[in-house]
Amino acid sequence: MPDMRFAPPNPLRIADRATGLNSVSVRSYNERLLLSLLLQNDGITRLEIGEKTGLSAQTISVLLRSLEQEGLVSKGKALREQGRVGPPTIPVALNPEGAYSVGICIGHKNTEIVLVNFVGEVGFHATLPNPSPSQNSNHPEFLETIQKAIAMLPKGTYDRLAGVGLALPESGSLVGGEEQAIEQKYAALQHEIESEIGFPVFVQNDITATAGGESMFGVAKPLTDYLFFYLGAELHTRLVLNHQIYNGNSALSFDVGILNLEQALQQQGMPTDPLWDRSSNWPDYGQTQKIWEQALIERLTNSCLALTQFVEVDTVVLSSYAPRDICRTVCSILEQSVPGITAIAGNLNPSPKAVGAASLPFNSRFMVN
Repeated sequence: MPDMRFAPPNPLRIADRATGLNSVSVRSYNERLLLSLLLQNDGITRLEIGEKTGLSAQTISVLLRSLEQEGLVSKGKALREQGRVGPPTIPVALNPEGAYSVGICIGHKNTEIVLVNFVGEVGFHATLPNPSPSQNSNHPEFLETIQKAIAMLPKGTYDRLAGVGLALPESGSLVGGEEQAIEQKYAALQHEIESEIGFPVFVQNDITATAGGESMFGVAKPLTDYLFFYLGAELHTRLVLNHQIYNGNSALSFDVGILNLEQALQQQGMPTDPLWDRSSNWPDYGQTQKIWEQALIERLTNSCLALTQFVEVDTVVLSSYAPRDICRTVCSILEQSVPGITAIAGNLNPSPKAVGAASLPFNSRFMVN
């Protein structure tokens, strides 16, 4: 039987509460195995399920019947293959309206909130400016925006909200009381969401959650082993082997991210707001941008070469909220710099971190871990 584990790891903290879809917390291994397989395949036949899982036809029929009754799985159109005798083949797939999740990520300058369905399609997205460090509580729009996201659920699907995923940044770079204050603030944030919204909250590091989101919903769905990079304010990396995410003894980040480009542009008096705007492309920043891209590609190249001395990985995934043409250009040059490497730009939009956060409840409650 193939390894059907998914990259998103168990959340660091999970609310001790269940609501709606309350049978999912005790799903059988075979149910989770089947749901994981359906997530990887957009429409698959019972015969293919049997070939990939080793489950008997009778077991598959019982599982699919149960999952279909719960609304988690739906049948596709009957397919009659030429020359095939017998009834037509009916593929099955995840029902996009079978479950929903809210994802929240705390970024460098903004907090982003999304509502996604069971196949990762975004139905709501909002960006809020982060409160200043002097504020004692979260800005008043925060919980209201989460409620707005939940209000976007299709009629009759409120009880299909699997939970809220919260992606938090690293605080290890902070020192002493500052780090403790940040941790306390995040713990208070989780408690506030749980108590006010009334749904379980699943918490994970933001880069790890993003890597998991690309594995669940993005370009990394068919990949088993790859080196993952997230290009945000800084450049972050994770290693994914056999679908599992590794980040070593300490999380790595490099000062060649978008914040570095912003600082270079500010020195020349050039506008930098477009760098943080998820809805628009960047203007042509000319030579300054080219110098930044060269430094970024050099860092990516060095990381790839260092890794491939010890681990056979031939694929790189670069995820970012930066314009996709920028990421594709970087990937193309990286492939030329490191022979044998295939570099792929991520496709989680509009916020890879928030979508990654939204994958956490799905992974914990439905998928094989």
